[in-house]
Amino acid sequence: MVEEAHLEVQEIEQLCATARACYARGWVPATSGNFSVRWGSRISITPTGLDKGTLVQQDLLEIDMNGSVLGGHGRPSAETSLHTVIYRERPEARAIVHVHTIWNTLLSGRFAGEGSVCISGYELLKGLAGVTTHEHTECVPIVANSQEYDALAEDLGEALREHPDAHGVLLSRHGLYTWGESVAEARRHLEALEFLFEVEGRRIFGQY
Repeated sequence: MVEEAHLEVQEIEQLCATARACYARGWVPATSGNFSVRWGSRISITPTGLDKGTLVQQDLLEIDMNGSVLGGHGRPSAETSLHTVIYRERPEARAIVHVHTIWNTLLSGRFAGEGSVCISGYELLKGLAGVTTHEHTECVPIVANSQEYDALAEDLGEALREHPDAHGVLLSRHGLYTWGESVAEARRHLEALEFLFEVEGRRIFGQY
């Protein structure tokens, strides 16, 4: 039990470090984005309106899989339900990161009508869990953005079921959700996908 508690603290510290790193890269401007890590049925998650550049463990809320607050300070983000949907649909996931970058915002708007952004032929695709070749095609589904979060959660769940092999989901003109079996894996998926989005974005929009 002592070792398990220590591992939980380590994961939470890595989550906070990841959030701060994303802020430093301009991936969560203002108070945007949200981050969480799950331990069993308990989730540590960023509250609403929090500057991710200074995030520490004491800032996090603890919630259950229904989104009910178990501890901590502040109010849950309106997007908390999107985290619980991902954890239910991807039971192997132990960490989720959500960022708002220039490239994922542009591409999610550009391909919204097609329902996904598909990327193939790049070596960095091998940064995604289970991918062993650059010939892999990664199709990241796009969900229409909405302020009706109950409906948005339903749409997100449907997209996850329709794309069981996807490593992330885009909300159109909003941002990226990605996850992993650990914080380190979620961060790796984030960095790989954002690199690929930028490469494709520069190619499509002619910004070499």
